[in-house]
Amino acid sequence: MSEVPSSRETRRPDRAALVIAPVLFVLAGIIWWDAGRLAEMTNYSRIGPATVPHVIALGLALLAVWTGFEAWRGDFPEREPVEIQPVVWIVAGLAGQMLLLKTAGFSIATGVLFALTAFGFGRRKLWISLPLGIAISFVVYIVFGRFLQLSLPAGLLEHLFF
Repeated sequence: MSEVPSSRETRRPDRAALVIAPVLFVLAGIIWWDAGRLAEMTNYSRIGPATVPHVIALGLALLAVWTGFEAWRGDFPEREPVEIQPVVWIVAGLAGQMLLLKTAGFSIATGVLFALTAFGFGRRKLWISLPLGIAISFVVYIVFGRFLQLSLPAGLLEHLFF
């Protein structure tokens, strides 16, 4: 049988959600303020470039109020413990991509990101995922860099073929 909490049982406010609620409200205020500056550009229509940001700001403000209310009541479900090791591997992949992007080029840097992210998610064979990630990234480089004429950083592999 599942246990139903009794009315005598006191629920504690969720501190993490009590921090998130004001952050959401501040973000909504920043978006509203920035969208207000966009409204000055349009004079001929009610719907302009500021309409969607205003709707998003209202949605975030409502979400902030709802989050604060639910946090105060303690109605959030129990969170699972965070596993730090996969997060470290993914952050290492992002850092490796940023460091290698200008020197090694798009394909190799993004392949490193792919391999380390796969490693973080449990795929432990780097000797397979690194070349696979580089190959997929090279195809993406060809599509975006050559066919769509977007500027992506070229490195050893890109200069070898183009």
